[in-house]
Amino acid sequence: MASNQPSVFIDGEAGTTGLGIRKRLEMVPEIVLRSLPEAQRKDPSARQDMMSRCALVVLCLPDAAAREAVALAETLGRDAPKLLDASTAHRVDPEWTYGFPELAPGQPGKIATSRKVSNPGCYPTGAVGLLRPLIQAGLVPPDYPITISAVSGYSGGGRSMIEAHERAGGPAFELYALGLEHKHVPEIELFAGLKRRPIFLPSVGHFRQGMLVSIPFYLDDLPGRPTGADLREALRAFYAGSEHVTVVAANGTEKLEPEALNETNRLDLYVWSNERRRQAVLVARLDNLGKGASGAAVQNLRLMLALDPRAQACSMTGRAEKR
Repeated sequence: MASNQPSVFIDGEAGTTGLGIRKRLEMVPEIVLRSLPEAQRKDPSARQDMMSRCALVVLCLPDAAAREAVALAETLGRDAPKLLDASTAHRVDPEWTYGFPELAPGQPGKIATSRKVSNPGCYPTGAVGLLRPLIQAGLVPPDYPITISAVSGYSGGGRSMIEAHERAGGPAFELYALGLEHKHVPEIELFAGLKRRPIFLPSVGHFRQGMLVSIPFYLDDLPGRPTGADLREALRAFYAGSEHVTVVAANGTEKLEPEALNETNRLDLYVWSNERRRQAVLVARLDNLGKGASGAAVQNLRLMLALDPRAQACSMTGRAEKR
């Protein structure tokens, strides 16, 4: 192992997000990807020892387990690694940096210098990506009554949902979180800049991965009565020069399917409007396992370890090793 290559450990590598991150990191030649034997993956002592040997640890754990892992790391003092948490445990914690590099011009720098970064959720990536630029531009009031509808592939729902959809006769489509208490709502509210809690209606389709997040507007209810073109241009100005976020022209199409960006770290944003009816709908399309999870984690890891963000994956074998 080259001494100048940072070591990375994925705590919880056997889950869907952990496997996705590992697959992507195996194609990053600038790091050494380390792993514990399966028998030691739940051993706190072995995990803590591994943490002490690594520059960065990615947490792919349930919320409670992620908090426990952070406590393990913090007892290491100066030997503690940088932490990148893929759970929801720390996303609205002010002591953690929010890992959406496109959130603001200075956000990549904050991520690069932070020792604790929370990876965004898949739904919030689409919702915040659409709303924050418009709220900052004054086109959408922070207290506007926002409704967010979204559909995701079933891979983001955990083992029980994956098993339900992959067995014969699995559900074709499901609305869920109808108690209006989805755990992503505080994250959306905070980072979009909302002052009024949005209504969030998530759903799951009978496809493995991919995501659409949509937000409707009555244009005459917005300040200055903007056109759809005004909303589109505000998004384009906000993301000008972004490598991973693109504002896409609809080009007359009135359909959008959710799987086109699978296996990428892209976020595509659309504005459809009917000026005669003075209505608009904004849509974000992304891979819930890419820019919505594993792809975003690798983007953040590159910033945190000062790796060249332009470097392309050049090996399918990577530099993985066992402890």
